[in-house]
Amino acid sequence: MFLGEYQPNITEGSRLALPKKIREEIKGRFVVLSRGFEQCVFGYKKEDWEKEAEKYTKEPVSDKKARFLRRYMYSGAEIINLDSQGRLVLSQSLKEYAGIKDSVVVIGAGDHFEIWDFKYWKTYLAQLEDDVNE
Repeated sequence: MFLGEYQPNITEGSRLALPKKIREEIKGRFVVLSRGFEQCVFGYKKEDWEKEAEKYTKEPVSDKKARFLRRYMYSGAEIINLDSQGRLVLSQSLKEYAGIKDSVVVIGAGDHFEIWDFKYWKTYLAQLEDDVNE
């Protein structure tokens, strides 16, 4: 299970060293990154992505909402090979989608992890805390 909040460095504009606890949970060399919701990047262990993908293919292709969700998730997804130090390279398209510029936050979200632009995460988290505490 992915847990916690981390502030790893992003170098060379796109290279991100995943936190040790995230790497330990992945237990492999491959992750799938995709566009998430609320302007973040979702990260899955490859086998967990395959399980998640099954959910999107259960609805018939004739269902309009199911088609939209498939296009959204699959077109923005990439299989990423982690290097020997647990680093990955974020694609330009995912960086642009998430508005990632200088610094990032990686959070655990149970069955996946998320990569956020640091400033956007802090703004979003403040709003989330307000909503939770209402």
